Amino acid sequence: MGSNEKPQSDRMFWLDCLRLLASISMVGLHASSDIMGQPFPDYQPSERVFPVLFRSVAYLARTELFIIISLFLLIWSLDKRGRGYRETVFEQMKRLLLPFAFWVVFYAFFRLIKATHFGYEAALMSELATPSAWLGYFTLGTVQYHMHFLPTLFLLVLFYPFYQVAVRTPMLGLLVLLCLFVKREVDVFIWAELQIVSGFEYLVRGVKVMAYIGYGVVAASFYGILKRGMTKSDAHKLTAVALFVCVMLYFIKLVYSYKVIQTGHWNYNYTPAYWADFLIPVALFGIFMGAKNSNFPALIGRLAPFGFGIYLVHPIFLDLLEIALWHDGVNPSVYVATKAFVATVLATCAVMFISKFKKIAWIVGLGKPPRLRNFSNLRAKDLAKGA
Repeated sequence: MGSNEKPQSDRMFWLDCLRLLASISMVGLHASSDIMGQPFPDYQPSERVFPVLFRSVAYLARTELFIIISLFLLIWSLDKRGRGYRETVFEQMKRLLLPFAFWVVFYAFFRLIKATHFGYEAALMSELATPSAWLGYFTLGTVQYHMHFLPTLFLLVLFYPFYQVAVRTPMLGLLVLLCLFVKREVDVFIWAELQIVSGFEYLVRGVKVMAYIGYGVVAASFYGILKRGMTKSDAHKLTAVALFVCVMLYFIKLVYSYKVIQTGHWNYNYTPAYWADFLIPVALFGIFMGAKNSNFPALIGRLAPFGFGIYLVHPIFLDLLEIALWHDGVNPSVYVATKAFVATVLATCAVMFISKFKKIAWIVGLGKPPRLRNFSNLRAKDLAKGA
């Protein structure tokens, strides 16, 4: 992700596996609904079983897992090669916000293809002519359903000195429970009482960022545990405990899935599912970190660097596949499975192709980003000091 900078000799293949899993899971997640993002409400419950259960598995590795991975790598790299605050933020700004700006512009207009096919191009054209819409595109990532991740992650990077405290005191990772509790309670209040307030979307995002600081603390806690060292026995125990937690939380997701299958609607008011969704990424990270001594296939190490790019480009292929596959009476199971598989393959191939061109590889998180002239006169020693 944004802070992917570790020497080959010190490569963590378990983390490569986790990154790749998270990338593919995002494709599966976004492929698991109908063209309106709903769980096929016009179909019979029996026809919703596969799409909903498929989503329940794909949703295990949410964007929150990406956040933990990215901030873990940032804390790791800072421990290995110390930098000042200003240099670190500038470095992450180039890695995250330059690709973000490119894809904002790309998706703003690419969406017209799908909009034209499904008959809502007039509404989209009106949106594109609205300055406030563009402000939301560039600040909140509202241009496409997956673009919120990059500005959110960049804001979380700004708090990295706070996370570093947890490297020495890993128990602080439990703060994520408080953060998620506060997020849930505040979200319920502001959605019920403040939707008419100007800038409501920014208020929601602000609460999200403050709550997700807990994931940064978790990432640093995991790094602190890894830095102290674990025996093989301790590592196996970590995997076992994290796996147990993950399984127990998944039982809650199965209950939630049953409700969705029966009703054909997302049940946002089922509180246990909220906790399962937001805590499973932590458990998944623990599972893989505990398995750090396992032998992972070499192919994973070769594909992992493309994970960030897969995340960025996969909506291109999902939109095109929706145009090609969607029709009245389509089989939901075949529709979801085809979209997920084909989009994953095409997105991977596209990122691999783009990576061949050094001058543009930065748009998929590979290679060096273009130089920002406004900062070219900043001296390295000034950056290192955080001047």
